[in-house]
Amino acid sequence: MIAINARFLTQDLTGVQRFAIEISLRLKKALGNKIIFLSPNNIIQEEYAKQLEVQIIGKHTGHLWEQIDLPLHLRKIGKPILINLANMAPIFYRNKISTIHDVAFLAFPETFSKSFLYAYKFLIPRILKTSKHIITVSNFSKEEIIKAYHIEKEQISVIYNAVSNNFKYKKNDSLRQERYFLAVSSLNYRKNFIAVLQAFVHYAKSNSNENLYIIGDIKNSNFKNLNIDIYKKHPHIKFLGRVSDKELIDYYSNAIGFIYPSLYEGFGIPPLEAQTCNCPVLLSDIPPLKEVFNDSGIYCNPYDINDIACKMNELKNYSDELKVKGHNNAQKFSWEKSANLFLDIILKLETVHNYS
Repeated sequence: MIAINARFLTQDLTGVQRFAIEISLRLKKALGNKIIFLSPNNIIQEEYAKQLEVQIIGKHTGHLWEQIDLPLHLRKIGKPILINLANMAPIFYRNKISTIHDVAFLAFPETFSKSFLYAYKFLIPRILKTSKHIITVSNFSKEEIIKAYHIEKEQISVIYNAVSNNFKYKKNDSLRQERYFLAVSSLNYRKNFIAVLQAFVHYAKSNSNENLYIIGDIKNSNFKNLNIDIYKKHPHIKFLGRVSDKELIDYYSNAIGFIYPSLYEGFGIPPLEAQTCNCPVLLSDIPPLKEVFNDSGIYCNPYDINDIACKMNELKNYSDELKVKGHNNAQKFSWEKSANLFLDIILKLETVHNYS
């Protein structure tokens, strides 16, 4: 038997949870009744929980559930190999594979709450130490983990993110006439949201017939000191808030380009989503994005507002070429391929466990 830590179903959907869900759905399809999904009772991703036939166990939620209820239950059912997909894992259960997406909490500690930072700084090294194998989502993250925690290279495998099969080009003549750049971002400092706004204001001075649309939640207590009121009043900047995947596909497909000047990433799913929708991408010139996107995007210095604005013009000039390159790049990644790699690792370790 193989068990999945499905605490991710109790969390809002970000790239980490997306990875966990997509891999889980495919492991479920491949393994059927040989795999079980275990979760606390505060599930919010109910549709996915139903598809995965989740078993609710324990009385706690959050870290307490993960560190107490989950390992106790696993010991009662024969200590199966446990797959952890969303950074956290029980530290006193050793028959496990753990996924660490990145170490952003070390690179940009100021962007996290004290409680989050304390939990991660305490738990991550112990999770790494007690796991049979580690998964991460890029070679960049692998090197960051090795450097920070002195893990052997053989202990870590890279399994890339991908994009849902629902993401594909969808023409919308009405949206296309609106002439807009798109940015999808959380209000986290390392996503460099403010630079997108500042660069567009500069860009708009000589491109007054174009707009900037921002998708994402801007009501975030972490950014209470960031004053964006001036940008809300700009006639060519529109804040769209959260949108459905269906709406997001429309916005990607009909944008002039997608802007993503992030300061730190483990992988970078949104620009890959954009590429699957035939949208050219403007990216920060940081190692993980260059690893994933190679020559399929335009790169900018994320700390230089003038350079971002300049590269927006360059993106327009090479739009057709970038659409082709972007489409070809996106084809390299699939959840099926990633899940199969994950399954190979699981089965190898399970075999070793069964015969040890």
